[in-house]
Amino acid sequence: MAPINLKQSPNSAAKSVASSTEARILVRETLRVTANLASPPLDSLPPTTSPAAPHATNLPILDNHFLDSTSRLICCEEIDGRRWNYVADIQPSGKLKNASIRALCLQTPQAPIDEMMSFIRSYVVPEGFPDSVTPSYVPYMTWRALKHFFGGAMGVFTTQTLLNSVGVARNKATPGAIAINWILKDGAGRVGKMLFARQGKKFDYDLKQLRFAGDLLMELGAGVELATAAAPHLFLPLACAANVAKNVSAVTSTSTRTPIYKAFAKGENIGDVTAKGECVGNIADLLGTGLSIMISKRNPSLVTTFGLLSCGYIFSSYQEVRSVVLHTLNRARFNVAVETFLKTGRVPSLQKGNMNERILSFPWLKENPIVLGPRFKDAFQDAGSFLAIEPLFDREKYLVTYNQTKGKVYALLKDQAKSDDIIKAAFHAHVLLHFIRSSSGAQNSNQKQVDAFSSSVPTTTNLEAEIAASCKMVSNSYEIFKSKASEQGWVMAESLLNPGKARLCHR
Repeated sequence: MAPINLKQSPNSAAKSVASSTEARILVRETLRVTANLASPPLDSLPPTTSPAAPHATNLPILDNHFLDSTSRLICCEEIDGRRWNYVADIQPSGKLKNASIRALCLQTPQAPIDEMMSFIRSYVVPEGFPDSVTPSYVPYMTWRALKHFFGGAMGVFTTQTLLNSVGVARNKATPGAIAINWILKDGAGRVGKMLFARQGKKFDYDLKQLRFAGDLLMELGAGVELATAAAPHLFLPLACAANVAKNVSAVTSTSTRTPIYKAFAKGENIGDVTAKGECVGNIADLLGTGLSIMISKRNPSLVTTFGLLSCGYIFSSYQEVRSVVLHTLNRARFNVAVETFLKTGRVPSLQKGNMNERILSFPWLKENPIVLGPRFKDAFQDAGSFLAIEPLFDREKYLVTYNQTKGKVYALLKDQAKSDDIIKAAFHAHVLLHFIRSSSGAQNSNQKQVDAFSSSVPTTTNLEAEIAASCKMVSNSYEIFKSKASEQGWVMAESLLNPGKARLCHR
């Protein structure tokens, strides 16, 4: 039986296609409405985020993410630990409205105390704290704030005393005379600042020592200013001397500020660290000034107040510079590192080496028994002693000897000496000093007792033997010392040993 062919008319086929299209549209609309009804409204979204929530890096538009029938999620964002959703309004036609993006925070608002702490942190600590700074930043800034607190408190009393001494409070002087005296006082301070600025590189060599010495000068200047109350007729000379001392202190503080902040910075955030550090100092200064104003209304004893504030200022200053951890080796830190190595065979860590550095050893005091880069005439008394030890240093860029008359070890540098040669010469000088002390029985390593050390002078023959023995020890131990120092984090490529300018030339 032949198959029956059912032929449809064109109108019937068109109706079938139209009904099929309408059915698909109906199903799609039904699914969309059902999804919108099933999704929670925007206000009922949970305030907390889950690990699966999109991060700020998922920036592409989420085409099918509808929050409700009128809103659509565009993207998510995170800033300072808080997450935000950006949504846009939908027109009835399904298109996004122009300029309709809104930001919705997914976290509950912070408590007022938390908002205040976040505001304060933005002013007093660098961004990324504590990961953006070294661990020594916190103790340094703590002592710095305390020092500025005492300094601000003392400034009220010194200013009040100066004004009384010059005659402002009692109308004992004409305004013109008062202005002239004040201008002369400030002018003398600026002259002192310019003269002291020529110290230059010493601010790098002996940073901590000069910083603490500058703070001592600041207190000395404050004491001289208070002395004008006892001798108002000597206002101008006393005020000028005080201002010179305080301006010299200001030069020291300004010149040593950047190297200290650089030691705290991790990466290229030295500007941020400096700005926040100065902000902390200013806040503490204002607090101290406010407290001092309240105290001054009760007319306290100037001597007692000055004594208490000075003790707090000097103690805070000492702890401030002592808490700084530097990676470079100056004279004081090099002495600690080498002496520890010669006694124990180990190099101290950065923290320990900086903590044991002598802060009260001022650079201008000639008390160090080791002289680096001296003049030839200071090291040798006669030509025979030089010719006897010169062959021992043919392969070196330096020469080490001991002056029996002055009781000091001298490390003379040759004109080809580089940074590593200077460090090696200083190391050799310490080794020779250690040998001489051991052979003479002087076990006390305190470098202040130079007279006791020089009382037992080795003979010329023994001295040559000691120098020869020191050469052998240095050749075996110097590289070991450098390696262990580098392992502890000390920078050995450059040094701040501040050698003299004299160099030995070829004959």
